[in-house]
Amino acid sequence: MRRKKLYIIVLLAGLALVSLFIGVSDISVHDIISNADDRSLFFSSRWPRLVSVLVVGAGMSISGVVMQQISANRFVSPSTAGTLAFAKLGILVAIMLTPSASITVKLLLAFAFALGGSWIFLFIINRIRMKDSAFIPIIGIMFSGIISSVTTFFAYQFDLIQNIDSWLEGRFALIITGRYELLLICLPILLLIYLYADLFTIAGMGESVSRSLGLNYKLVVNLGLILSSLMSAAVVVTVGTIPFVGVIVPNIISLYMGDNIRKTLPYTALCGSAFLLVCDILGRVIIYPYEISVSVTTGTIGSAVFLYLILRRRKVPHGAAN
Repeated sequence: MRRKKLYIIVLLAGLALVSLFIGVSDISVHDIISNADDRSLFFSSRWPRLVSVLVVGAGMSISGVVMQQISANRFVSPSTAGTLAFAKLGILVAIMLTPSASITVKLLLAFAFALGGSWIFLFIINRIRMKDSAFIPIIGIMFSGIISSVTTFFAYQFDLIQNIDSWLEGRFALIITGRYELLLICLPILLLIYLYADLFTIAGMGESVSRSLGLNYKLVVNLGLILSSLMSAAVVVTVGTIPFVGVIVPNIISLYMGDNIRKTLPYTALCGSAFLLVCDILGRVIIYPYEISVSVTTGTIGSAVFLYLILRRRKVPHGAAN
């Protein structure tokens, strides 16, 4: 187990080094040491971008784990439960109410809407009789589409289409010093999720089992929703929407390592960061020196893996898929 973690860390370190030295401007280690302009570019742009990718990859993956546990469905995540869509709606409301809204106001409204959207989604799926593992995320994707349409409609009515479009597409190209620090709020959230990992594991067994073990099921579910919603809001406000990371990474890890999330959380975080780094690097080299948004690369790769996971789960007996 430790050897696997070491391999992932080495891979992540290699990807991080590649990411630091890919860009329109060629920068070498010698340039960073000897040239003040290159050193400034490195620490004001390349380094913040790398930190942002690592934090977002880990944060979205862990948020997916929490959402899957409290919903008891493998394919639920912030991107398939309406959480990200409601966060974007919250940002639009902030812009409509106060056009010069600070980043803090946008974060708070995005968090409030994301949390409310997650509650609505859980309310909907709790009243659906058919609990098929593939059916629930399809409802979530439709739900997200409806909310995104509402967001676009009001953005059009108030002439805010161009403004809101910047929040619809996840990208790291604009990340510089002073524009990524908000993401650091994800670090204490990740720590809290790790500390309460056992509670989320028990909650994933269902309400009746949780209560029989003396767990306050509703309190744990609400805690999970708050943490995942706050993390999702910070990501959307800072870099935009990034799909599928919270779905495919936790599922792949659970296939090989099981469902004890305290044991698998470090691997999920590391693999989430590595996956997002790969997608970011691909987006920067495919049409170099131009750049493809990371949401496009994660959407392309993630959708293919998502379909494979659904088809694979469909071959598993129904009771084992939930």
